[in-house]
Amino acid sequence: MLDQEGPRRGFEGAGGTTGGVGEFILGFLLSIAGAYLLTSQVMVTTGFWHWWGYSAFGLTLIPLVIGVAWLFFDGRSMAGRLLTVAGGVIILAGVISHLEIYFRPTSLFNTLLMLVMLFGGLGLVARSLKPHGARDSVEKNSADVIR
Repeated sequence: MLDQEGPRRGFEGAGGTTGGVGEFILGFLLSIAGAYLLTSQVMVTTGFWHWWGYSAFGLTLIPLVIGVAWLFFDGRSMAGRLLTVAGGVIILAGVISHLEIYFRPTSLFNTLLMLVMLFGGLGLVARSLKPHGARDSVEKNSADVIR
């Protein structure tokens, strides 16, 4: 009786290749650790909302408040929904645009260590997805002979 599912394949590694599970796990852990260390050196602060010298945060609330009031008056109003969404987007854009991001002073060694861990780990993850090992080289050579 023939197997209806086709030929059965053994355990495959990362990305469906014949290996690289250890490389994938090591690369993943290295990249996570490097990204954590790098982002822990970043300081994020915010500034004041100014528009021609005056505080402008209150102005950004106007579309949101009008949209919410309009929705309380008529819950199916497309204009009310549009004003509410536009007000929320304006507030979110204002918050993001007023963020100030700084890299805290650290030694060159620490910076290089963080970057090597991050990008070395990403390189190992990418390498683990490539086929490698004896079985893959035999399959590759046999495919080249057939061509």
